[in-house]
Amino acid sequence: MPKHETPLLDQLESGPWPSFVSEIKRQSEFRHKNAEAMEKAGKPYQIPVDVCDDLLGVLEMSYEEGTTHWKHGGIVGVFGYGGGVIGRYCDQPEKFPGVAHFHTIRVNQPAGKYYTTEYLRQICDLWDFRGSGLTNMHGSTGDIVLLGTRTEQLEEIFGTLTHELNQDLGGSGSNLRTPACCLGESRCEWACYDTQELCYQLTMEYQDELHRPAFPYKFKFKFDGCPMGCVASIARADMSFIGIWRDAIKIDQEAVAAYIGGELKPNAGAHEDSAPFDIQKEVIDLCPTQCMWIEDGKLMIDNKECNRCMHCIRVMPRALRIGDDRGLAIFCGAKAPILDGAQMGSLLVPFIKVEPPYDEIKEVIENVWDWWMEEGKNRERLGELMKRQGLQKLLEVTGIKPMPQHVQEPRHNPYIFWKEEEVPGGWQRDINEYRKLHPR
Repeated sequence: MPKHETPLLDQLESGPWPSFVSEIKRQSEFRHKNAEAMEKAGKPYQIPVDVCDDLLGVLEMSYEEGTTHWKHGGIVGVFGYGGGVIGRYCDQPEKFPGVAHFHTIRVNQPAGKYYTTEYLRQICDLWDFRGSGLTNMHGSTGDIVLLGTRTEQLEEIFGTLTHELNQDLGGSGSNLRTPACCLGESRCEWACYDTQELCYQLTMEYQDELHRPAFPYKFKFKFDGCPMGCVASIARADMSFIGIWRDAIKIDQEAVAAYIGGELKPNAGAHEDSAPFDIQKEVIDLCPTQCMWIEDGKLMIDNKECNRCMHCIRVMPRALRIGDDRGLAIFCGAKAPILDGAQMGSLLVPFIKVEPPYDEIKEVIENVWDWWMEEGKNRERLGELMKRQGLQKLLEVTGIKPMPQHVQEPRHNPYIFWKEEEVPGGWQRDINEYRKLHPR
């Protein structure tokens, strides 16, 4: 029998989709059935067996009253780390003792999220023993998220993770969040650089920034191997690293003709199965820079106008391939709509080679951090600082020269304000003479 009546939560199980309520109930049933076996094995549950029941109870109360019953209980974590644990306490501990403490632990996922089944079993066993058994695979940042444990279990969990599973905590708080990447060259034919290697190397390089919060607010790295953006870095990361190439797209004209003639079927849901493929309508007219055309039955591309969106490659993968001169572009400032609305990343570095030890990339990162840590307000994301002080300021602090790719649209304000050092010598003399004659 359920410990608490949950009529409102039960409604969430009534639709056609999977329900988190059903999963919590399933875990609750498992814990009760397994409690005796755990006791006999000498590994009794280290947090109350009815943790999942009380979780449902407190959530039902929140739905009834329209207010949360989780409270901030102060800083909680493991020794030496400022991040990785998200403290959570219930404000009704007498009524719901199973969730009096219900801390979340973020575990740094492996690059590309590759696991062995042995590792996953070890994680699940650890969390059944010392936590609620509830997990989130994965959080939006990328971490393995372990939901619900007590304060006295944190050091024990951390010790098992680091010493037995060779795994570290992820990021939380005003620090570098756990870097996340796509599968990259391990599986994807479109990857322009080794996303897993760069993600790993930068994770190892910036351990202090990851574990000891010192930033104005959170900061996210995400690594996309190509512009298709499987981890959506351009929309979610303060600094996104998107694979790109700078030479010409490779064209197989015979394959182009096969797509046009119907011998090859286009990808990416380009058209209905019953309709013939129309390359003009479904590829050329959808090119954002209009850099493609058909000439004498051949597909032509003005590569200097191409912005590498890859729509044409997605639709006709047998006919078009990425170039050979590969690297990445760096975008800055993406975030969700917390304070100042959602923002997409703005281009900072159009192209940079990805070569160990990645010093050029690290220099860009550290210049951006120096500026943000000096000028950023408390809880101000990088994108909000960029909006407040302008992209020109970001270019100045990183030493990157302005270029056409930095311009989104023509300026609305007709006035241009020159700095003294930017004015040619003759103009400077005229200005100085004018100032002498007309002192302020």
